[in-house]
Amino acid sequence: MARIAGGDAVAFSELVDTRLERVLAVARRMLGSSAEAEDVSQEALLRLWRQAEKWDGGRAQISTWLYRVTVNLCIDRLRARREDTVADIPDSPVPASQFQSVAEHDLRAFMDDALQILPERQRMALVLFHYEDLSMAAVAEMMEISVEAVESLLARGRRTLKQKLSPAWRGLLPEDQE
Repeated sequence: MARIAGGDAVAFSELVDTRLERVLAVARRMLGSSAEAEDVSQEALLRLWRQAEKWDGGRAQISTWLYRVTVNLCIDRLRARREDTVADIPDSPVPASQFQSVAEHDLRAFMDDALQILPERQRMALVLFHYEDLSMAAVAEMMEISVEAVESLLARGRRTLKQKLSPAWRGLLPEDQE
């Protein structure tokens, strides 16, 4: 970060290479839109570049800070969406991937859509814990809540997803397994 604060474009490029994919994944899952996720990711990395000299290594890791900025930007966009509600909600585009089977792609899109039914904080906790493999302590730090509150958000989010997705999953099972 000291190199980035000094204007070292190579150091910034290295950081982008190591963090961009994960930042995009968090934003995509939070927002349900690849285009918006790219915008948020660019903004988060731009903030890192601009505020590198203010970063305090004793308070947070770079990844924790970057996730927090990304999540905050996503929340801002989600709140703006609520203010600009429209009669017809457009379908979220699902990015194509040559490296995934159709079934994996469909399942990922299904789960990304399902995450959108959750309240922001539950979705954030689930995405950071399950998809980003962060510890409960890291999620708690990022969300500025206690570990117990993270556990509660995770439990409520899982319960809601299980309840909402039950009919869909039952439809995928053979009749003798229902």
